[in-house]
Amino acid sequence: MADQNRRANVIAEVPVDARIAVVYEHGWQSWSPAGVYRADATSPRPARELWQSMAYRPETPAPATGFQGEGLLALQPTPDAPVTIWSSPDPFDAVASIRAEVVDGRLVVRTDGPMVETTQAGPLPDALATHADAVARNLDVAAPRTDLGTGWCSWYGYWQDVTEADVLDNLAAADVLDLRIDTVQLDDGYQTGIGDWLTRRSDRFPSPLGDLATRITDTGRSAGIWTAPFLVGADSDLAARHPEWLVGDAVASPNHWGQRIGVLDVTHPEAAEHLVEVFRTLRAWGFSYHKIDFLYGGAMPGRRHADVTPLQAYAEGLRLVREGIGDDALLLGCGAPLLPSIGKVDAMRISPDIDPTWDPPDGDSSQPSQLGALRAGRARAWQHGRWWVNDPDCILVRPEVERREVWAGYLAAHGGLAVSSDPLHQLDEAGLTWTRQLLVDPAERPADWRADPDDAFGGSLDGEPTGGQDTA
Repeated sequence: MADQNRRANVIAEVPVDARIAVVYEHGWQSWSPAGVYRADATSPRPARELWQSMAYRPETPAPATGFQGEGLLALQPTPDAPVTIWSSPDPFDAVASIRAEVVDGRLVVRTDGPMVETTQAGPLPDALATHADAVARNLDVAAPRTDLGTGWCSWYGYWQDVTEADVLDNLAAADVLDLRIDTVQLDDGYQTGIGDWLTRRSDRFPSPLGDLATRITDTGRSAGIWTAPFLVGADSDLAARHPEWLVGDAVASPNHWGQRIGVLDVTHPEAAEHLVEVFRTLRAWGFSYHKIDFLYGGAMPGRRHADVTPLQAYAEGLRLVREGIGDDALLLGCGAPLLPSIGKVDAMRISPDIDPTWDPPDGDSSQPSQLGALRAGRARAWQHGRWWVNDPDCILVRPEVERREVWAGYLAAHGGLAVSSDPLHQLDEAGLTWTRQLLVDPAERPADWRADPDDAFGGSLDGEPTGGQDTA
């Protein structure tokens, strides 16, 4: 920690009893861990080096011990004490890394950028909610829209092997099972390449994508589609034709795609025009619901055509996407730098991916699992209805899902975006009942964001999470 701390300014030294004081740490993006920890603890670190870019702040690894909040860190010395919050005053301009560690009975707080300190009355969840309201006012952010409805997504049932037939089978099943599904969203797997969003894999999607959208909208539902607009795979046609459109030295995680992943330079005039045209075309084909994923790539440092900061480039990329889809289309962010996205999307994933398995791989709670998603989602519940509609991730309750009753209970308590991602015909009686109960409009605020998920559908956390707390 010493080398990094020498580059950061000390902004506070607060006497604490580390046995009772707690620190709230807010991570960089959707998949970054967030939570409340004893003041003498160390927050999660990536278990593998490649996960630093995909799930943490790529350019700013955390020190070996203590905490590193990205633009937001809070301290509550005792359960009854006011909460001190350190935050970046303008996250559209700069998001500082805020480091803290207990040294000789004092929490030493350092930052590498502009910072403001405020004090809010507790308890901690209420203090964070009050802070969120103040941030929305200061940034002149409009109240989130409330007409998002419910949905079904292909990802967690079919992964990247999804076919046109899979989507149509579930479209029909929604009617047969009398499920309230307002949007049917095609996820990753249809495209010919990462960056080639308008060309489909014809072996699995024999019909044009516009025809699939029409089949969906003809049922009275909205058609949704997934893209990763700021990523460009080395194997893509886009990378072959326009290498000059890529951000120099920016390399995102290869994820499951098995190739080098570059970043689209949205400051290049031709790349910007291309991005708008992609989304304008998808909208013309009938897709009015857009899940845009892996957005962290748009804020990665690197050489760009224009002399702008990474956050300025990120904001411009979101603006171009919105220009393409129109103001009335629904925009769901995922894998996104959170604070720089306030007010710029309609809904936002606020946790790592859910998964049929309970425990995260290598114990890294930034990676797909029920426990990782639940921990971070509860710790960011206070953002719902203030900065966007929270997306706690999908309804996943088919029989193979471990401790599915816990996940269902968490979703019921959270009250955020409700999107099923089970193959609907695989649901048993219990899963179908839970899905019906959970497919409701997002709540204005989290329905019961202090509740444990064990009281809704019979699940139990058995003392989880370990090593830290959440804000519920």
